[in-house]
Amino acid sequence: MLRHKGKLLLSALKKVYLHSQCTYCQKARTLCVKKFRSHIYLQRNYSSPPGEVKSLRSIITPPVSKIRNIGIMAHIDAGKTTTTERMLYYSGYIRSLGDVDDGDTVTDFMAQERERGITIQSAAVTFDWAGHRINLIDTPGHVDFTLEVERSLRVLDGAVAVFDASAGVEAQSLTVWRQADKHHIPRICFLNKMDKTGASFSYAVESIEQKLKTKPLLLQLPIGEAKSFRGIVDVVTKEQVIWKPATGLDDGKNFEQKPLKEADSPDLLKDTVDARTALIEQVADLDDEFAELVLGEFSEDFDSLPADKLRSAVRRVTLAHKAVPVFCGSALKNKGVQPLLDAITMYLPAPNERSYEFLQWYRDDLCALAFKVIHDKQRGPLVFVRIYSGTMKPQSAVYNINKNCTERMSRLLLPFADQQIEISSLTAGNIALTVGLKQSATGDTIVSSKASAMAAAQKAEQDVRSGCGQTRGAENLLLAGVEIPEPVFFCTIEPPSMARQPDLENALACLQREDPSLKVKIDADTGQTILCGMGELHIEIIHDRIKREYRLETYLGPLQVAYRETIQNTVQATDTLDRIVGDKRHQVSVELHLRPWDEEWSAVAPVIEYAENTSNLLQPELREAVENGIHTSYLQGPLLGFPVQDVVVTVHAVNANADTSPTMVSACVSRCMQKALKKADKQVLEPLMNLEITVGESHLGTVLGDLAQRRGSIQEIQSRQDNKVVIASVPLAEMMGYSTVLRTLTSGSGTFTLELASYQAMSSHEQTALVNKRIGLA
Repeated sequence: MLRHKGKLLLSALKKVYLHSQCTYCQKARTLCVKKFRSHIYLQRNYSSPPGEVKSLRSIITPPVSKIRNIGIMAHIDAGKTTTTERMLYYSGYIRSLGDVDDGDTVTDFMAQERERGITIQSAAVTFDWAGHRINLIDTPGHVDFTLEVERSLRVLDGAVAVFDASAGVEAQSLTVWRQADKHHIPRICFLNKMDKTGASFSYAVESIEQKLKTKPLLLQLPIGEAKSFRGIVDVVTKEQVIWKPATGLDDGKNFEQKPLKEADSPDLLKDTVDARTALIEQVADLDDEFAELVLGEFSEDFDSLPADKLRSAVRRVTLAHKAVPVFCGSALKNKGVQPLLDAITMYLPAPNERSYEFLQWYRDDLCALAFKVIHDKQRGPLVFVRIYSGTMKPQSAVYNINKNCTERMSRLLLPFADQQIEISSLTAGNIALTVGLKQSATGDTIVSSKASAMAAAQKAEQDVRSGCGQTRGAENLLLAGVEIPEPVFFCTIEPPSMARQPDLENALACLQREDPSLKVKIDADTGQTILCGMGELHIEIIHDRIKREYRLETYLGPLQVAYRETIQNTVQATDTLDRIVGDKRHQVSVELHLRPWDEEWSAVAPVIEYAENTSNLLQPELREAVENGIHTSYLQGPLLGFPVQDVVVTVHAVNANADTSPTMVSACVSRCMQKALKKADKQVLEPLMNLEITVGESHLGTVLGDLAQRRGSIQEIQSRQDNKVVIASVPLAEMMGYSTVLRTLTSGSGTFTLELASYQAMSSHEQTALVNKRIGLA
């Protein structure tokens, strides 16, 4: 058999050699060699017999209580995409198991994702399991694509947090956990890579408890760790689940589930009994109903407590955010994924178990949130929506509250990564893909009609006035969107020729609509197009997408850091504008006072106050014009032209004659602001990053010495198995190209993650050097 495979390989390679001069065959050659190599050496070509793969058209449409909208979230390289791939395989929706390293997984379908082996954009898939319909979103783990996680969690009801069992809680794990906390999402934990060298179940659980400040509920125990890992024990039922390959095909579909007996392993049975007792005590402390049951009927014999009673209590505790169930396995080695799917249906909430206050005002009318846009060359923009109430149907008109426009939805699709099928309707609690919405973007609220929106707004106002609703106002409740982080890197981008400038503008407009964290602006002095992004990788991906998807060979300028500016003292300024336009005289005078913001948190938007004698005199139109002028002047600081923050503006006087237009008022206020900012003592703020480096102990001293040269401040050095984890804060300007430097210092073994912490004031020496460099004196 091996001789036959060897002949096939030699034959294939011979053909590749004959076509070595053909550029068209390059991809085919790579795929051919990779396919044979994986088949003969890696033995991971798992596949089901033909005809057993389910069609998306056969997806069940259960009641809302049987729907689960979940996300897979984790640190980069924890195994999110691999876990998702196994879920699709065991649920019967794909024939073969893809692998991230081979670039053939379902959810990583972008060329950039397959080349780099990372998830860049979130991907939605729909499948069924045990009578439940699961709408799953696989999210990125890289910090540059945090917005993808943010907007996905905004529309999900539950989440699976995946952890590397050898590393426990890592930097991005903390970030996505905080995002889930912000959206009040119940979650369960999956300790992946239990087969990896250095995997430790107890260490991973301890890190969850200490770093995430939550209570882990151990519902499973591993049978063995690292190379000896072969199965799990269900703590609730005291059953062992051991995966056994059938006929040499270890795809994880065949496993044996049986009660754990003393004859199997006395120590494991004792650990399981102790874990079950501890679990019952934990849950009883968190759930009063379960405590009464335990203290009443089962106070002397915990073993006789029924499994379904314990599961119900664990579910209540999970939905109340009091604790998180913990499971374990190895997605790559096809162990532990089926019990995880069962746990998703058992312990994560259905859409009707989440409380959304705005739903009471819509009742059965359509209310949906657009949370993602992608562009299709044939069909135009495709908008992902989460339906909260009502039913969505194709060929129907819908009203976008944010854009104040009515649009016609031509088709309704069910997403399966980059594939979709057309459906006739979709009910509340589901995630859909729409065709035909030309204006809708991330964070837009979509309802059936303008009349429906007006009726809901009136009900909301009545509830607020009567004290039934929240006091923050109906508008915020109706238009719940997604927070967009501010970019920290920018560079210039130029087309190959001026004739292609419109094509570049179109490409950037489409990419901005897809990715709101990408900002594009025009430099007022040079007229150049400025690309602003979340990091080096983010801008690199955007550049690559413009080249591949829009066939544009653009040129990027050097990456630069997005600084901010502020003031250090209180200043006052006045300005008068007197101009005749046509037959009207526009006359306005303004007095403003500026002072530094003294709170601990940063104020990115202008903080506007009005003097007592001014506030009551300003008409709404005049007030809006004043605030527009202040916002405009905030965009460009007086020292280096960076945005201004942490400044409090007090409006002391605004006098305008009757013929003065709001535009002239805004212009006068903006000019007065610029005058005040130039008079003040100016301070440049630089982005400070949280840095986490994982490195071997032998390279620790070298890395710490390099950090000291980069103005880094070491906060803590932790031990993680055989490695050291350095936690530090470093100015972003010092981290350009750090990945290459770290690889050199650690012989390729070190890894790091960066996350924006805050903006801090630069020292006078560093600020002077930066100013001289920017104006060309250094």
